[in-house]
Amino acid sequence: MAKVNELTDLIEPVVVGMGFIFWGLEYLPSGKFSTLRIYIDHEDGINVDHCAEVSRQISAVMDVEDPISGNYNLEVSSPGMDRPLFNLEQYAAYIGEWVEIKLRYAFEGRRNFKGVITGIEDGDVTIVADNEEFLLPLESIDKGRIIPNFK
Repeated sequence: MAKVNELTDLIEPVVVGMGFIFWGLEYLPSGKFSTLRIYIDHEDGINVDHCAEVSRQISAVMDVEDPISGNYNLEVSSPGMDRPLFNLEQYAAYIGEWVEIKLRYAFEGRRNFKGVITGIEDGDVTIVADNEEFLLPLESIDKGRIIPNFK
């Protein structure tokens, strides 16, 4: 978590300074070759040229600051329709939507939840899954992702 916070502090101002919304990032260390995936958004949408532009700028910053030891793959992407959720504001913006949540540790005997976001309470994400309401602390959420509705 500390590395993700360090990378966010380094990368978010660059993305915002370029006129994009910094949606979040995933850092996936994997031995000698890691992945750094950065999600950007814009009110007018994101295209491949935007991703390339942000990628070039972030690469330059990463070369100077060198926060990741070893080799890594840098990916810049739109969050897409099945967007990952990283903070309480993002969860709050999708109240009423279906979400898949995976916890870092089991809660009431389970780590995976699929349900509807019903609210935010004191740093917890409230969802209804399997006809039960759950309060899931944000810090216990490993991954959260919107389930697109194509209806």
